Amino acid sequence: MADPITIENLGKTYPGGNEALRDVSLAVEPGTFLVLLGPSGSGKTTLLRCLAGIERVTSGRITIGQRIVADGRAHVPPDQRDLSMVFQDYALWPHLSARDNVAFALRRRRLPRSECRSRAAEMLSRVGLGALADRYPNQLSGGEQQRVALARALIADTGLILCDEPLSNLDADLRERMRVEISALVREAAATTVYITHDQAEAFALADQVGVLERGRLVQTGTPEEIYTCPATRLVARFTGLAGELPVRVRDRGLDGTVLVEPAEGSSFRARAPLEPLTGPAALVMIRPTGVKLTSNGSDDRHLSGRVTDVAFRGRGYEHAIDINGTTRLTGVFADVRAKRGEIVGLRMDPAGCHLFPAEP
Repeated sequence: MADPITIENLGKTYPGGNEALRDVSLAVEPGTFLVLLGPSGSGKTTLLRCLAGIERVTSGRITIGQRIVADGRAHVPPDQRDLSMVFQDYALWPHLSARDNVAFALRRRRLPRSECRSRAAEMLSRVGLGALADRYPNQLSGGEQQRVALARALIADTGLILCDEPLSNLDADLRERMRVEISALVREAAATTVYITHDQAEAFALADQVGVLERGRLVQTGTPEEIYTCPATRLVARFTGLAGELPVRVRDRGLDGTVLVEPAEGSSFRARAPLEPLTGPAALVMIRPTGVKLTSNGSDDRHLSGRVTDVAFRGRGYEHAIDINGTTRLTGVFADVRAKRGEIVGLRMDPAGCHLFPAEP
């Protein structure tokens, strides 16, 4: 049975006054796959460790299911929280075979050893490792070790699975294959899952809900689509994929949720209205790769011009890096056809991918 999670006004301060988490509140419905996203030092690992019971909270409350597991006074230890965890470094017992590593998760149920081993073998088959059950961790590749760790988490059949950047040690191709496997297996188990990563693409591919942390604060939660199309802060916009940033001056507000802005050089265009109020005419447009289109320099529908500095073939087409008057560089500008390095091109801005924020102090 999947467990809901409620986190209320959570704070964690380490000795010396280092405040890792501040006033974090979050509700996770049963069976939800939540991804916590943020840069190093944002507090996502600390939040996961508090949820697991590895760290004691300084203030606030954590409830798993109907049970308060931490409230600043009480602290339920990890082995009594009915959860399982997949670690970044796999955390397998080196002296146990893959089968026995997985079976170890059933020991607390006091099942017969033969049943534990047979169920472990069955779970290893589900993750594609049935033929490797007798191998030891040092005889397995990184991806195989990660699947053993995932099998161990799943066989425990807890209501909550925690994943601490489990794919960060794998190469790009294996990361993608393991991402698909993790998504399929944990959803099949119907457990509530909390997964942390600093990889935006991984977060969006896996998550039902995304929570973005910045300097110990939870600054935005929502579906991947909500986070991408309506970022709440500059950090959220930057961390979830930008082609670049362009200083502009605000000209007028439209009735359609857009604002007319004017760059230092080029034509006025519309951008999404900001969530926070503008304090003056100076503003900053944060441009998604989907918010800029390549066009000819002489085209009447261009807003900006720039020089192509680099081109990368991406299979489905070409991504361009474009320098705008030596002051702004846009990257990841997609086109079906390849522009030549050094060529002057036009750029057309799409309001749906141009997010307006107040100018930075």
